[in-house]
Amino acid sequence: MSENKMDKIDLKILKLLQENSKITNLDLSKKIGLSPAPTLERVKKLEQSGIILSYHAKVDAAAIGLNVRTFILVSLAWQKENALENFIEKVNSIDEITECYIITGDADFLLKVVCKDIPTYEKLLFKSLSQIDEIERLKTLMTLSKVKKEKVLPFFYSEDD
Repeated sequence: MSENKMDKIDLKILKLLQENSKITNLDLSKKIGLSPAPTLERVKKLEQSGIILSYHAKVDAAAIGLNVRTFILVSLAWQKENALENFIEKVNSIDEITECYIITGDADFLLKVVCKDIPTYEKLLFKSLSQIDEIERLKTLMTLSKVKKEKVLPFFYSEDD
């Protein structure tokens, strides 16, 4: 199902499920104005087409003691053989790295790191990251607080948006 094959009802379903993935099929059907059976069919089609990838519990990191969030700019030592593949493999083995992006600009990668505290981050930095041969340079950007994190993707869902 491509973007242009979705109608207004599919788009409303997408928006509502992003706002609350635990909404019951009955409540969802009431909000979109269809009966429960066709509503469920539409959700299944959105899942099968790969538009809805999965459903997740959003966990408060601070509530479980993960109080440090940093972003790290990484420049690779491209002259090393298989630098990209080796770096990605090593990054994937470090649980505290929750996201990794190839970027343009002053660095090659942007890593998002979540961990318990500064000593834990320091250990990660000096015992894990600095041991990755493919890294030429690291620059840590320490977060202070979160001012926005939108859970609904910016998309034109209806005339109201």
